[in-house]
Amino acid sequence: MPLINSVVQWLNFKRIYQIQLYREHPLEIQTETLFRLVNSARDTEWGKTHGFDKIDNFSDFQKSMPLQTYDDIKLYVERLREGEKNVLWPGEVRWFAKSSGTTSDKSKFIPVTKESLEECHLRGPKDVFTLYLKNYPDSKVLKGKILTLGGSHRINRSDNNSIYGDLSAIMIENVPFWADFVRIPSAEIALIEEFEEKIEKIIETTLDQNVTSFAGVPSWYLVLFNRILEKTGKSNILEVWPNMEVFAHGGVNFEPYRQQYKKIFPSENMHYMETYNASEGFFGIQDSPHSTDMLLMLDYGVFYEFIPMKEFGSENPRVLTLKDVEVGENYAIVISTNAGLWRYIIGDTIKFTGKYPFKFKITGRTKHFINAFGEEVIIDNAEKAVKIACDHTGAVVNEYTAGPVFMGDNRKGAHQWIIEFETPPDDLEHFITVLDNSLKTINSDYEAKRHKNLTLERPHVKAVPQGTFYNWMKTRKKIGGQNKIPRLSNDRKYLDDLLEMLGE
Repeated sequence: MPLINSVVQWLNFKRIYQIQLYREHPLEIQTETLFRLVNSARDTEWGKTHGFDKIDNFSDFQKSMPLQTYDDIKLYVERLREGEKNVLWPGEVRWFAKSSGTTSDKSKFIPVTKESLEECHLRGPKDVFTLYLKNYPDSKVLKGKILTLGGSHRINRSDNNSIYGDLSAIMIENVPFWADFVRIPSAEIALIEEFEEKIEKIIETTLDQNVTSFAGVPSWYLVLFNRILEKTGKSNILEVWPNMEVFAHGGVNFEPYRQQYKKIFPSENMHYMETYNASEGFFGIQDSPHSTDMLLMLDYGVFYEFIPMKEFGSENPRVLTLKDVEVGENYAIVISTNAGLWRYIIGDTIKFTGKYPFKFKITGRTKHFINAFGEEVIIDNAEKAVKIACDHTGAVVNEYTAGPVFMGDNRKGAHQWIIEFETPPDDLEHFITVLDNSLKTINSDYEAKRHKNLTLERPHVKAVPQGTFYNWMKTRKKIGGQNKIPRLSNDRKYLDDLLEMLGE
């Protein structure tokens, strides 16, 4: 063990030095990344079509091709899945991350190349532990095991036998052999497709292990932990795994879940690290215990561009590099990657909180908002307002979704919220008042539309029984993996679906 610790310390020291370089020289490293990507793909079909051999600067790169969405590259992806080579990236692509996201019911198959696996998807988790050990040098996290829920994958039926599934499943299949010594459960259990069966198998095989960390989506781990408490009769998870010390979480905003985690991990020595990883890449890690802002990871084979959300959807929006972004502005992220995604709009929005180094927070989705009446409420607004309402009323929210109530005969517009409480407020009406007033304070457009109830009425809030959202996601076949509860929608699809399930 001393030898292993010495090797880990040496590797961590080397990696911290590399991270410090792009904290200090971000623009130079991003320029280097761009030209390495372009030069690598110049002889692919995409590179030849878009004149990669003539690109000498960023302006040339922007002019060489328009912005892309998944629909724009879908036919290329289908060809890759059929075994064609040198299409978007050199060589053959065998793995595809299946993602439905929260903006569409259609499945997306994101290419995962050897380079993107090694330089991005697998490097990110290593850096999580590198930065954690830097912040907590006396940590004993390496003396225990990492708990992973994992996803599932199936063999695609195309002739070339390409494989698709959750990104987490792809990573489990491709981690180095030694990972099996530090990770539980076994890959066989982690890749069980049926989520509830997987939960039971994890409980059967891991309760006697020394688990010190876990990583993944907060909502699905709560399902596991609550089942463990139910089955063991323990009052908290530290009675099961007393040496647990860190949760690297991502996929959804952690704030709505923070109080529940404090309850099941009642210790000041339990730490939480925000991460930003998606099917398209690993983009950010919380590098300080004193702030939940994340450091933009710049040497993972990803070149970043940013569209101001004020211009998103317009005919000719500005598309900026890191050099020109401003702190406090809301941006849609555009990426070019070593998986063969070129000027690809990922669908997430972020806000920079600092520059040099570049720190940011996730603010929502480009298509996940409510703007039925010009109020422009984004997920970041909603999360903050829910937290304030909980803080003022003692409530704890499990899950929620919200959307518009459209104007009709003798009816004004409003926002309807369906909320599942872990701990209900003593006075729901007071909760609604605080929620409404908080949104007014956070969002001036919402405040204007709410002025004297001229356009928008007070929010309509419906509290639903515990387990409602889990059962809803189960009926939609979106349990576990990288599936997320849709928080906001500009139509009533999710609201009406939930209400119909409840028989209303």
